[in-house]
Amino acid sequence: MRQLASTWSAAVVGVEALPVEVEVDAGSGKENFVVVGLADTAVKESRQRVKAAIWNSGYSCPEGFITASLAPADLKKGGPCFDLPIALGLLACSGQISNENLAEWMVVGELALDGEVRAVRGALAIALLARGRRLRGLMVPMANTAEASAVEGIRIVPVRDLREAAEVIDGKMIPCPRVEAPIRTSVTPDRESGSGEDFSEVKGQEAVKRALEIAAAGNHNVLMIGPPGSGKSMLAKRLPSILPKMSLEESFETTRIHSVAGLLRSEGSLVQERPFRSPHHTISDIGLIGGSAHPAPGEVSLAHHGVLFLDELPEFKRSALEVLRQPLEDGQVTISRATGTMTFPARFMFVGAMNPSPRGYFEGRGNGQAARKYLNKISGPLLDRIDLHLEVPAMKHEQLLAEAPGESSATIRARVERARAVQRERFGPASAIYANAQMGPRDLRKRVPMDREAKALLSGAMSDLSLSARALDRILKVARTIADLAESEKVLLDHLAEAIQYRTLDRQIWG
Repeated sequence: MRQLASTWSAAVVGVEALPVEVEVDAGSGKENFVVVGLADTAVKESRQRVKAAIWNSGYSCPEGFITASLAPADLKKGGPCFDLPIALGLLACSGQISNENLAEWMVVGELALDGEVRAVRGALAIALLARGRRLRGLMVPMANTAEASAVEGIRIVPVRDLREAAEVIDGKMIPCPRVEAPIRTSVTPDRESGSGEDFSEVKGQEAVKRALEIAAAGNHNVLMIGPPGSGKSMLAKRLPSILPKMSLEESFETTRIHSVAGLLRSEGSLVQERPFRSPHHTISDIGLIGGSAHPAPGEVSLAHHGVLFLDELPEFKRSALEVLRQPLEDGQVTISRATGTMTFPARFMFVGAMNPSPRGYFEGRGNGQAARKYLNKISGPLLDRIDLHLEVPAMKHEQLLAEAPGESSATIRARVERARAVQRERFGPASAIYANAQMGPRDLRKRVPMDREAKALLSGAMSDLSLSARALDRILKVARTIADLAESEKVLLDHLAEAIQYRTLDRQIWG
C-alpha cells in the first residue's frame, strides 16, 4: 500500500526565503530513492544521510521505491536544509509518526549520520517567511535558535536530533519554550576592526578626522590619498566607531545577509555592530560583487549598512573596481544568471585608501610615466561617485610624540547622531532616504536652495575644476551635511566652500 506524507520547508534564494512543499511517497517496487524538483547535488546526497540518520535514531526506513518531491518544481533548491523534512516525511509514510500533524509544520535542518540536526544558513529569512503562514511553528536546529527567535509572531521549536523532532511532531515531547535570548552582538569572523578602537588613539590628522565626521554624518563615500604610514588604514578602521548605532530594521537586514552567507556565530542573535569589510586586493569580481553559479552575497552586500574599505585601491583589478559603480549609485546589486536574476542590497559607505604614486609619495617625488599609469587604474567615473577626496599628509615627529589624546569616538558619534536625527526628521518616516548621500536631483533642489552668490561660487568651481554634473550633486550633498553638523537650516557659502575643497585633490593629482 502506497503512502504519502507532506510538510513545509524553505529555499533561500538570494537573501529571501521561498516556501517549498516537501512531499514523500513510499511504496512497493524495486528499492530506490529519488529526489525530484530541480535539486542540486547537496540535496540529492540527502538520500544517504537521511537513511543512515533514520536507522541510527532507532527507526526503520521504509523499503521499496521512495520519491521525495520538492515543489514548486521550477525553483532551484540547494543546500542540505531539506534533510530533516524528508526524514520526517519518510517516518510519516511508514506510520511511525503522525502524518496529519507533520503537514502543519515548517521544518529545516541538516542531518548527521547519527541523527543530529545541524545548523543551516538563512534561518532568519526562513523565520520571516514562516511568520506570514498559518503553521503550528517552525522547527529549526538548536544552533539556529537565537537567530530565528529574533522574529516575533512565529513559534520557534529548536531540536537537537531526529528523534526529538519526531517526538515533537507526535506530541510525545513538549517543545522548549520560545527562546527569548538577549540580543547579542554577532560579528563576522574576519572582521578586521577590533573591538575598542577609538579615534582618540589617532594623533594629529585633525583635518582628516573632520572630513570623516562629515562622511559619517551624511553616509558619504571617501577616498584617502597619502604616503605610507600616514594613518589611512588606522583612520578607516575606526570609522565604524563614529557611525550611528544600528536601528532594529538595519540589524534585521544585515543579519539576514550574513545568515545567508553563513557568517553568523551560533550564539549570536542579531548583528548590532555595523559591518566593516576589508577584502584583499586580489579579490575577484564575483567575490566583490557577488555571484557564482548559485548567486551568493559578495563583499558589497556583506558591508550593507556598514563600511567597505579597499586599501591600496590601485592594486585592485580594474574590472573589480568598475563593478562598484552600480552599488555605489543604486545601493543594490543585480546579478543575472541562467537560473534567474537576483538583487542583493548593498547600501554601504565606501572608503578607499591609496598612495599617490607607486613609490608612495606625492607628485614631485614620483617617477613620471609609472606614476601616471598607477593613478589611471582609478577611472574618472569611479572617482565621480566618491564624495570626499582627502589628502592624508605624513605625520610630524612632534605630533607622533604628543601625549594629549585626541577627541574620543563617543564625542564625535554624538554629533554624527544629532546630524542624522535632523536628516531623518527632514525626510520623514515614510521616506526611504535616511542620509544626505541618498538624495536625488529633486531632493537637492528642494533641500539645498541656492542664492545668486552660491550659484556664482559653484559656477566658478565647475569651470576651474572641470567638474561633472554628478560631482556637482555630490558637492551639494556634502554641503547639506556640513550645514546639518553646524545645526544650520540653510546651506551657507562657508558650507559650500568647504564641500568644494573636498573635490579639489583628485583634480590636482589626476589633472
